[in-house]
Amino acid sequence: MIKKKGLLASVMSLGLVLAACGGDNNENGNNAGGDNDPDGNGNNGGEQVEAQEWRFVTEETEGQVQMVYAEEFAELVNEKSDGQITIDVYGFGELGSEVDQVEQLQQGIVEFAIISPGFTGTLVPEGNIFALQFLFDDDQELNQQVLNESEAINTHLAEKYEDQGIMPLAFWTEGAMQWTGNSPLQTPDDFQGFQMRTQESPLILRSYEAYGANPTAMSWGELYTGLQQGAVEGQENPLFFIEDANFHEVQDYLTISNHNMYVTMTTVNPDFYEGLDEATQNIVDEAIEEMRDRGFDIQQEQNDAALELIEEATDTPTEVIELTEEERDEFRELAGEARDYFRENGGDDAEMILDMLIDEIEEAQGN
Repeated sequence: MIKKKGLLASVMSLGLVLAACGGDNNENGNNAGGDNDPDGNGNNGGEQVEAQEWRFVTEETEGQVQMVYAEEFAELVNEKSDGQITIDVYGFGELGSEVDQVEQLQQGIVEFAIISPGFTGTLVPEGNIFALQFLFDDDQELNQQVLNESEAINTHLAEKYEDQGIMPLAFWTEGAMQWTGNSPLQTPDDFQGFQMRTQESPLILRSYEAYGANPTAMSWGELYTGLQQGAVEGQENPLFFIEDANFHEVQDYLTISNHNMYVTMTTVNPDFYEGLDEATQNIVDEAIEEMRDRGFDIQQEQNDAALELIEEATDTPTEVIELTEEERDEFRELAGEARDYFRENGGDDAEMILDMLIDEIEEAQGN
């Protein structure tokens, strides 16, 4: 069962502190499966777990990718625990801003959160790696494979987050990033002096400065009004988000640029997770593993449908521009500057993590 609380109940719940169930810690970390699932069917060998209620906060709203993911994750955990574990799922704004949600996870006010590294760029500088444009492949399925298997990301980068009280359980894509604007965005010249909205990430700001834009950090909760009133002239997001947030209503142009992908991560408070008994940890791990493929399917379905809706809209028509490879190469050349900047300023292990990730991407492309 999934419980969704309103704002008043959400605020009241902030004062609660979870009493994590006891038992031995799982020395194997967050590897799925384990000795408590001897028959391999995800029921932990029939071992009963303690009744608990957890909180899971996302950065999106009802029906969007993160919310659908979180709700299905909650259903899986409830099913695997024979109804003993209930997860309350919260959408964006119910518990505050993106920054508030990060702090709530660190403090144990919520147990789980979907966090985009773009909102933690000052906390974990190496997490800005996902802001580097034209780094990953155009094949989103291959990119998800890299996110699942990468040592650079799942070991070295994850350790940086754990040091800050955030334990990544999975990194996953919400789809390729595209540009919208109140004027066409097809060449670097189109970005000269352009007021581009970005996340709170120094490297994202640097990336658009390399194109000649004037990037402005802004919470997405303010973005529709910002675009409508001209405080910013354009933005980047996956197609599903552009359509669902109605950004295309206040933007005349959509550029299929595939310049990046929106990477997010399913996270847990490490003290909470390590305090769980082995059977309960295994339930969490199994649900995370099962959601890897499902999360990819959710974003693909929503992004495909969103493009059709945008193209078919007649009340607020949006011109769709698809970049050619030659046009993408112009941006790709300028994007190298941000890569050099990341190596020098992205944290103590930025260069090592980036170079390892590049090797992993190239290896995946060659297989």
